[in-house]
Amino acid sequence: MSSTTGSTTGGVPAAATPSTSAAAGTAGSPGRLAEETAQGRTTIAASVVQKIAGIAAREISGVHSMGGGLSRTFGALRERIPGGGTGASNIAGVQVEVGEKQAAIDLDIVVEYGASIVDLARAVRRNVITAVERMTGLEVIEVNIAVNDIHLPDEDGPEAPPVPATPAPSRVE
Repeated sequence: MSSTTGSTTGGVPAAATPSTSAAAGTAGSPGRLAEETAQGRTTIAASVVQKIAGIAAREISGVHSMGGGLSRTFGALRERIPGGGTGASNIAGVQVEVGEKQAAIDLDIVVEYGASIVDLARAVRRNVITAVERMTGLEVIEVNIAVNDIHLPDEDGPEAPPVPATPAPSRVE
């Protein structure tokens, strides 16, 4: 380790120079923010950004769930398998691209019926940007939101309607 005489405030470096060696990536790749100072290097995996964005999106009232129908189904199955509910690929509905200094985030959400989708999207976008920028130091350049479904209040009951004891008469000949 080499010693430097950089200025510090309370033991924390006054300025940090980002490294140019980090590659851009997606949630499943090793892309990450790289920060190199005289005291060491900090990297943030894309999966970390993905988790932060997913949690921040779910914090907003009116977001019922994340992901499309198929990804929600596989996610529910994965959570029932021991050890299957962890990892970056399990953040349904969140895709990220992380570069050296910036991140772009795509969200797939299901909203509660009655929520204003425009206001909800604005609140989700604001919360995700704030959380990711505050926790990682990355500049979030865009948050794209796709509303894939609306959750109706009566959908909380059984998954399928009960099957009648006797078959209903046919409506067609």
